[in-house]
Amino acid sequence: MSYLKFDKTLLVNLDKSLSKEMIRTNRAGAYNSTTIIDCNTRKYHGQLVLPLPEIDDTNHVLLSSFDETVIQHGAEFNLGIHKYNGNNFSPNGHKYIRQFDCEVISRTVYRVGGVVLSKERMLVSFEPRILIKYTLIEAHSPTTLRFNPFLAFRSVNILSKENDDANTDYSEVTNGIRSCMYDKYPYLYMQFSKKNSYIHNPTWYNNIEYCKEQERGYDYKEDLLVPGYFEMPIKMGDSIIFSAGISEISPRKLNNLWEEEFKRRGLRDNMFNTLKNSAQQFYKREGEKTYLLAGYPWFGARARDQFVSIIACTLDINRPDYFDAIMQTSVQELKSFMNGDFSLVKLQNIDEPDVLLWFIWVVQKFAEKYSVQEAHTRFGDIVQEIIVFIRKQNHPRLILHTNGLLYVDGREKPATWMNAVEDGYPITPRTGYVVEINALWFNALKFASELTRSYSNEHAADLLDYQAEITREAFVQTFWNGSYLYDYVDGFYNNPEVRPNMIFAVSMPYSPLNRKQQKAVVDICTKELLTPKGLRSLSPKSGSYRPNYVGGMLERNRNYHNGPVWPFTIGAYTIAYLNIYKESGISFVERILTGLEAELAELCIGTIPELFDGNPPYKGHGGMSFAMSVAGVLRVITDLSNYKSKSE
Repeated sequence: MSYLKFDKTLLVNLDKSLSKEMIRTNRAGAYNSTTIIDCNTRKYHGQLVLPLPEIDDTNHVLLSSFDETVIQHGAEFNLGIHKYNGNNFSPNGHKYIRQFDCEVISRTVYRVGGVVLSKERMLVSFEPRILIKYTLIEAHSPTTLRFNPFLAFRSVNILSKENDDANTDYSEVTNGIRSCMYDKYPYLYMQFSKKNSYIHNPTWYNNIEYCKEQERGYDYKEDLLVPGYFEMPIKMGDSIIFSAGISEISPRKLNNLWEEEFKRRGLRDNMFNTLKNSAQQFYKREGEKTYLLAGYPWFGARARDQFVSIIACTLDINRPDYFDAIMQTSVQELKSFMNGDFSLVKLQNIDEPDVLLWFIWVVQKFAEKYSVQEAHTRFGDIVQEIIVFIRKQNHPRLILHTNGLLYVDGREKPATWMNAVEDGYPITPRTGYVVEINALWFNALKFASELTRSYSNEHAADLLDYQAEITREAFVQTFWNGSYLYDYVDGFYNNPEVRPNMIFAVSMPYSPLNRKQQKAVVDICTKELLTPKGLRSLSPKSGSYRPNYVGGMLERNRNYHNGPVWPFTIGAYTIAYLNIYKESGISFVERILTGLEAELAELCIGTIPELFDGNPPYKGHGGMSFAMSVAGVLRVITDLSNYKSKSE
């Protein structure tokens, strides 16, 4: 039985099936995404979506949909589905779906009378090419398949409208055609593994609707061009492979390419393996550089997200090759940033105040997995450069005060991960001494001392320990209010809001708090912030609590960090909980994992979204697959396993 399997009862129920999405990537920026019934509900959905840097820095939808029609005895059964005005769906191909599963790759099984047809798809690794394999499992009379490609040729940020500038011409290629709707775009090559007939009949399908965009208050109606259709007979037991890419391919290679790509895929038969598969979808190889994308469908490579996620998304899933590649790129770009040269830096937001400190945490976690000596050999120099860079006041957004704490100005520009803005200004203006930034700073100083001492430089290590002690004393004096930690302190203002940021002062390997204080922080987070999906971004007791991520952009931005659950925080919370409650906390953390596992069959199957509503039923929102969220849950699985091993 498949771990991710959906039957006819759910699939034919549009209220349920339209809310479940899927996404697959090629580890080079291209992706394939739609709902599990192949009805696009976002402008970001598409059979082939890829970056086109020669045009701009966004992704572009070339092939939006690919509709199939089964023909027997002159009767046509269209398996596609699109939403139109008035909640009308046409055709109604979902009624023929009998099963959808995603054990290795996505697989849909249709039954039309005596015909049983399976459809499987996957992207070619590191190449912008989608492969769709159709297999006729059962048929008791001659069967013909017809295919209608819906072309968009647009950025994911806009929608296509019928226009006279679109080029509806085509050129024949082996077993298919090539088409290009607009200048500057590459040709889209659509080919099959078998000979077929192509009938050219350019037709615009107008006012196709995307309900997710409508919910978000955006333009949600699109016109798509169907240039014509392909048609071919198929016999029972036979398979046909369709390829769509920006370069021509020999149809004779498609079967071997399919087998080679299939062997690369991993089995998704439990929670860990499913999230392992999801984590690898964030890899992006770009020339000689490698990054970890923040998520899909609209995120690029962002520095904070990359460093928060990299350990869980590489080393914890036994992919040290990608850890090495991403860290090599990271070190190069961090050094360029510290030297004031941004010309070669593609990692977004690399200048944000906490980024360098999260990088040191990554090196620290590497040391835990391997050794302090290995960490010093590979990353000791860059860690010391970062400490010196900050101490010399060279960071454009960090000021080191004489009390040992780092000060940031977050009044006009967001200084932390709570970065939503309104009219250009932070909605949550966390400014001054920020709790997690200074917890990270204390941890960085202590780890830098540990690295230095590992090579017998006792004097330098003592100086770092001395500075860390000054920071620790100031941290407790500044943030500890007797019950928990202030979120930020600016002059005489102490922000008392209960937010998850304080948990990092407990979860870091070096905490500035004593054990009693750590327990108090864990307990208030448990009492006021914990949900089955992670920690709320704000306590429900706050007058600013806005738990639901709904409405137009302005409303969603106002709510973004003021109540919704951010699941990436669960990794920090569970390790803090286990540190405090030891073996007695194991069953509690296991129950948390159970609640998170259920999410793998919800918003985007097999992965974890960006955030959830802060109140039941904790509906998922935002980016459908988010690296920090996946990393947070993987971290829970890994830390729980490690803790159990140590306890035995």
